[in-house]
Parts: sequence; C-alpha cells; structure tokens
Amino acid sequence: MSRDRYVDFLRAWAIVLVVLGHWLITALVREPDGRITAPELLATVDWTQWLTLGFQIMPLFFLAGGHAAGGSWARVRAEGGTPAGWLGRRALRLLLPVAVYSGAVLLAVGICTAAGVDADTLALVGWAMGMQFWFLPVYLLLSALTPLLYAAHRRWGLRVPPLLGALALAVDALVVGVHVPYAGLLNYVLVWGVAYQLGFCWRDGLLTGRRPVPLAMAAGGGLAFAALVALGPFPVSLILVTGQSPSNTDPPSAAMLAWVVAQAGLSLLAAPPLRRLLDRERVWRLVRPVGAASMTLYLWHMLPVLIAAAAFYLTGLAPEPALGSAAWWALRVPWLLVLGAVLACVVFALRPVERGLGVLYERTVPDAGLRRAWPLWAGVALAVVALGRFAVRGFAPDGRFPVLPAVGLALGTVLVTVPRWTAAERRLGQPGATRTPDRV
Repeated sequence: MSRDRYVDFLRAWAIVLVVLGHWLITALVREPDGRITAPELLATVDWTQWLTLGFQIMPLFFLAGGHAAGGSWARVRAEGGTPAGWLGRRALRLLLPVAVYSGAVLLAVGICTAAGVDADTLALVGWAMGMQFWFLPVYLLLSALTPLLYAAHRRWGLRVPPLLGALALAVDALVVGVHVPYAGLLNYVLVWGVAYQLGFCWRDGLLTGRRPVPLAMAAGGGLAFAALVALGPFPVSLILVTGQSPSNTDPPSAAMLAWVVAQAGLSLLAAPPLRRLLDRERVWRLVRPVGAASMTLYLWHMLPVLIAAAAFYLTGLAPEPALGSAAWWALRVPWLLVLGAVLACVVFALRPVERGLGVLYERTVPDAGLRRAWPLWAGVALAVVALGRFAVRGFAPDGRFPVLPAVGLALGTVLVTVPRWTAAERRLGQPGATRTPDRV
C-alpha cells in the first residue's frame, strides 16, 4: 500500500512549525555578570500569545499519527500480528533516537556538573533541551493503547471521539472548578486521544464522505474556542505561560480540545487541493526529506539555540534591543536564518548516527507475532515515566544530574529490545535450529 503523501506532509508541517515557533519565542539576554537568561516572551509581551494560534500545530501530528497507526495496526492484525509485536516495533523506532539524544545531553550535563558550572545556568539549559519531551510519553501511551482504541473505533466509529471529548470536559471541570490534584494528567491522553481517534475515522472515510462534516468540525471547534476564551476562564495562549492559570496545555483544557477539533476540520478541508499539489514531484521532493528527518529535527532543534547563545551572547557580539521592540522583531529574521543553518549542519552531522540506528533497529526489532512480552510492557512504562520526568523538570533539575530518570529511560529502552533477543534464543534452542546472521 502506497504512503499517503498528505499525511506525511501534515507531520512534516507540524514539525517545521514547532521548530520555528520555539525559535521565534526564544529570547536571550546577557546579564552584567555574564550569565545568559531567557525571559519569557509570551509572559512579557502579552499580545504574542495570539501567535500561538498559528504555531500550536501538534493536533495535526496526533491526527496524522492516528491515521498512520490505524493503517499499520490493521495490516499487522490482518496478518496475525499481536499488540505486543506491533507496539514493540513502534516503541523501538521512537526510543532509539530518543535514547541517543538523551544520552548525549546527559553526558554533557554530567561533565558540566563535575566542572562546577553554575546550577541555575545548567538548569536552564537542561530545561531547554527537554522542553519538547512532553509529546513523547503521550505518544507512547497512545501507541500502547492503539489496539484497544482501534477496536473501539471498529465497533462504534464516529461515536468514540465525542465520548473521549466528553470525558476530557469532565476532567477539565474537576481541574478548573474543583482543583482535583493530578486529575489533569488524564487529559493528556483524552484530549490528544481525540485527535488520534479522529485519525482512525479519517483513514476509514468516516470524516470525508460528506463535506459538511469537516466544515462543521472547523466552524464548531473554532466558535467553541472563541467562546471559551471570551466568556470562560481560559487564556488565548495555546502554549504554557508561566503563572497563567488555568493553562490550555498543562494539562490540555476544554479550549485545547476545541482547537483540536477545529484544526482537524481545517486540515480535512485543505486536503484535496494540497493533495493535488503534493502529486507534483518537484513539490514532493521538498517535503519528503523533512518528513524523513522529522524525529531528528524535533529532538535536536534547541541545540542550535545553545550554539548561537555561546557564539553571540556569551561573547557580547549580539545586539540586545528591548524585548518586543521593533528592532527586536527585525532581528528575528537573521536569528531564524542562523539557527536554520546550524540545524542543517547538525542534521547532516547526525546522518551516520541515523544510519547506525537503522541498522540497530533491524537487528533488535521485535517479531510482529510476539506474545510473551512482559519486558516490553515494563520497558514502555518505564520510558513513559522517565520521559515525562524530563519533560516536566528538564535534564538538569535544580542544576543536578537526574539519576533516576536517566536510569529509567536506559532500562526502559533495553527492556523494549529484550523480547527480540529472548525470542531468538528460544528459536535457537529448538532442535535443528541454526544461527543465521540478521539481514540489514
């Protein structure tokens, strides 16, 4: 079955806007004592919170992820595959590059800690290198739940997303109205799960058979978001702003749910003309490399910020107009160009690593028919907890090395690979079995 170019485009577009959005709002200031601080643009210049309506594009990533995961699981299931085998392949493809990135950052944190780097500076850098990690544990959880979610989709179809949405609204009422602690954690799965489940519906034609459906989603979601912001307690910002309560992202709120529905509807309305555009090979040649490098771009895109900070701010070479002034905005253009050039060099330098990870994946990927897989499930659980910890506190909380999350991620990644080796050992232990080299 050929790949859906529009689905790949949505993922690439989402990654590009996430990268540009993070770069755009990153502000650096060199203090008189030489330290670098990062004032929060969205909290300092209030009107910039409206920009998040264009840059909060992650609903599209979950929508496209659900579309791809639904097709992948349906094919594996039809061929006799198991949930464990399918999840092992998905989890390993995600965890291997994450483990490499995290290992490099943790090594740097360990060296800086031993060298006596200022704890506040180290904590800021560690937070910057982990700020994008919130997506990873949520996506892993939804991947683990995919067989159940897809079974619900096959049974109840379009009734499932509204049900998840209703549960999310109930949870949000507990968070905003009653302030029930930790209840909001459920909405990371419920709200983003709505987008993921809509991806199933989209793939099976339940959303595109009649044009009024995506139009109603776009209009209804947009109006609901406007009403919740104008009349309700929710802010306009779709990115976390320090001190803002309630937040639309931490945890995902009713307003974020409305934005998910609206953005999904808009993407479906835009699909026909964009598909025709993507059918042109010249256009597709521009999109395909971005999609292929999406994980690398997502993980490593804050490294150029640190490089630029060292090259231009620590040295005092960077001009520093007032935050939010016309001169400051004018300097965003060379800022984005410099960061883009540095990231291109980073991606090029990582190409041998990516090829090595491809070989390692082929050697360790679990069998699609895997059944006895408690190490796999334990590994995914450990990885979810560790990645969630990095997302909340960064790679250097309070300027210290995060021992427990580092061990948890390492152990979780290893456990995800264990089912492949144990299955291979069982096969080799059978009469007449011989050892053959893995094909790569």
